[in-house]
Amino acid sequence: MNRFFFLCLCLASAFTGLRAQDQLVLNSARLAVADTVWVFTPSDYLSGTAGTYPLVFLLHGWNGSYHQWNDITNCQALADRYGFILVCPDGLTDSWYINSPALEKSRYADFFFLDLVPLITGKYRSDPENVFITGLSMGGHGALYLFAQQPGLFRSAGSLSGVLDLAYCWQEYRIADYLGIRNKRKGAAVLNSFSVTGNAGKIAASGKPIIFSCGSSDPFYSLNNRFREQCDELGIPATYIVTPGGHDYAYWSSAIGFHLDFFAKNLAPRR
Repeated sequence: MNRFFFLCLCLASAFTGLRAQDQLVLNSARLAVADTVWVFTPSDYLSGTAGTYPLVFLLHGWNGSYHQWNDITNCQALADRYGFILVCPDGLTDSWYINSPALEKSRYADFFFLDLVPLITGKYRSDPENVFITGLSMGGHGALYLFAQQPGLFRSAGSLSGVLDLAYCWQEYRIADYLGIRNKRKGAAVLNSFSVTGNAGKIAASGKPIIFSCGSSDPFYSLNNRFREQCDELGIPATYIVTPGGHDYAYWSSAIGFHLDFFAKNLAPRR
């Protein structure tokens, strides 16, 4: 972690009973600005009696921040209910959780794997056999994309309302800026290499189960349906859940339980 340091702000280290939350501010040479991370530990974490805990990274959507998930739902209640450490990093509004080939100091994937994960796993009593990741919209893309890059790190991954093919909306949400393309045809290979759909072969090769879900009124519903077909073709052990809902807080609040239930059912036995 060269030139990397963090400042732990106990702004949210509110102890109610045995609950604890931390907000960490991370400065990294890989990013142009500091990244704030909100960590929620289960109610019995401070007692130290339960040993290690499953770790779940929750990635927010485009134009969101590290507190979006807690705006949507009560993350502390989820940490208590499932016994998971929940980690909500900041995707810096529109990073797409990738290493940009066009913008300087926008290497979010490197930041995630080389800075964030070592910090979290070193600071908290997490179980290395039970690390999960999921997210919404841009974060749904990010979760499955990061999983595809290093599937050995994770037990499983998920996506809610994910933008799983960046070519679908390449002129929106600063995708073209981050990828450095101005023409869809000429940039097709780049779009494919940074999309979840273009990395599906890596997901298949891992042999690990994934979950993805989408509301039936979501503008990215067709992308998720096409990804389901791709999973079937490649033999990816995927659970796909469709329920009524749009691209909004109400849907994500209701659907996150599907993902945490799925992760709970796919836990490796604790040693």
